[in-house]
Amino acid sequence: MTCEEKATLARFLDLAGDYIRDGHARSRQEQIFADDTEKETTTLPLAYMIEEPEESDPEHNNLEQLAAEIAGCQACGLGEARTRAVPGEGAEAPLVMVIGEGPGADEDAAGRPFVGKAGQLLDRMLASIGLFRNKNCFIANMVKCRPPGNRDPQAHEIAACLPFLERQINLLKPQLILCLGRVASQNLLKTSMGINQLRASWGELRLAGGPQDSGETIPVLCTFHPSALLREESLKRPAWEDLKLLRAKLVSLDGEG
Repeated sequence: MTCEEKATLARFLDLAGDYIRDGHARSRQEQIFADDTEKETTTLPLAYMIEEPEESDPEHNNLEQLAAEIAGCQACGLGEARTRAVPGEGAEAPLVMVIGEGPGADEDAAGRPFVGKAGQLLDRMLASIGLFRNKNCFIANMVKCRPPGNRDPQAHEIAACLPFLERQINLLKPQLILCLGRVASQNLLKTSMGINQLRASWGELRLAGGPQDSGETIPVLCTFHPSALLREESLKRPAWEDLKLLRAKLVSLDGEG
């Protein structure tokens, strides 16, 4: 992108964010940007392989069939205590796949991801950059059943659910992935880095398989979980900067197409 294009996009996104947060535009200093160069690359060397499913049965590569398998799963103790499994929902060919850590009480009751207060905030955040569930996003979690008391999912619970998430990513093949919070970011990218280190920079997820095993990669951006934004006001501004980074990447990919 040119510096002029970046400046125009930044002004638009800042204005949208002002009206979402405050209901009016705020004065701010003009930001200075530089033109992109061909040498620019992702700053986080984060990647690992997601294997293609071995099954050749077409039903195995079907989102509805996968949701049915998730609903019947009892691979860990979370399945015994859940009200409903929460496979995920959204567009079948999404621009962005959003991945959180696990369902909460509202999601457990509804069987849908991100429908409580944090989910309502997520919807507003995505809408501010032109993204909507069921239109151009798919929203899912690392684990598909609610951990008791909304605690962090444990390692064995994530391991039990990870094949479901990997199959979803292979089926959906989103252009970008947005990870929400430390748990999702660390487990998807196989890193111990904290969310403050991971956010604001692009990582990548490498897909294995395909006719020539091309090693296709999906850019991954990490940001704070919406529930953290509800608890801590100071995180909203950096989260908004992450959203602008996501939007700029989408614009760049659209230009390449």
